[in-house]
Amino acid sequence: MRARWIIVNDRMQQGYRYALVAPMGRDFHPDFRPDLTPAEMLALGVFGGKYMTDCREEFPKSWFAEARLSSLRKDPSLNWFGIDASQPLSVWRAKGWIYPDDPRGWFQWYCRYYHGRRIPGEDERQIARWKAIRRHISQVRRACRPGDCWCRPRQRQALLHWAYDSRSI
Repeated sequence: MRARWIIVNDRMQQGYRYALVAPMGRDFHPDFRPDLTPAEMLALGVFGGKYMTDCREEFPKSWFAEARLSSLRKDPSLNWFGIDASQPLSVWRAKGWIYPDDPRGWFQWYCRYYHGRRIPGEDERQIARWKAIRRHISQVRRACRPGDCWCRPRQRQALLHWAYDSRSI
């Protein structure tokens, strides 16, 4: 596949460039098997609808066809479980979880990875973080009856933010 270059100019990055070197939605690391695509996550409501409002030009229009977005501010009612399950970006920065190329965090990395960008080392770091979130699936399974998708809604919403389909747990 011949690399295609993306140039980003949004509120958090100006003139950032990256190459798409893998086919969209394919050629993932063997340990990385997300349940949801970025488009599915946006349609289900993640991050109060505010996460991707100023960077639509970077990604396929189809990702936003059914997206639940808020133009003014984060609106937790747009989330699938109608609850705020996010920590402020300042917390993520303080914990050292933000990679400079992805100042919005894990979901931005995932969108770019899904789109076809690859960054050796950083991809493995983010995939390890994604795998670590799996512990929440076990916690939900232990605490909730099968089929009761409204048990532990905050934890389930957080799992949606990490591309785990917590509605089916």
